[in-house]
Amino acid sequence: MASVQSEVLVVSDDGGRQTALEMPEDEFYLSVAPYVDQTHECHYHALTSCLGELGNEEVRITVTDSAGDAVILDELVRTFDNGFAGIWLPRDIDATLTVERGNQAGSVPISTGADDPTCLTTLQLV
Repeated sequence: MASVQSEVLVVSDDGGRQTALEMPEDEFYLSVAPYVDQTHECHYHALTSCLGELGNEEVRITVTDSAGDAVILDELVRTFDNGFAGIWLPRDIDATLTVERGNQAGSVPISTGADDPTCLTTLQLV
């Protein structure tokens, strides 16, 4: 098992042993799984067990800083087979994340602080 937390990546084996690897001090990893019909609740992304609805789909992800509307990220990406796309963002920002897929889109507020989620499953495309 592997779990992405805001400041560490926790890897554990079947015997219950865990190892924590530090994440970069100035970057925050966010796993994004946009959905149309179904989703699940998640706070820290589980690399081996979280499944999103839209696997292997091309989406545009835009992140805009809430303070000044500066574009932090604007990328066309393909979700992995598990329905997630992983992005690296600056730490300690408040922003709006928008995902577009064809004629569908959705936006949600995000934050990248120490206690913030690394798994985003609440962005519905309409």
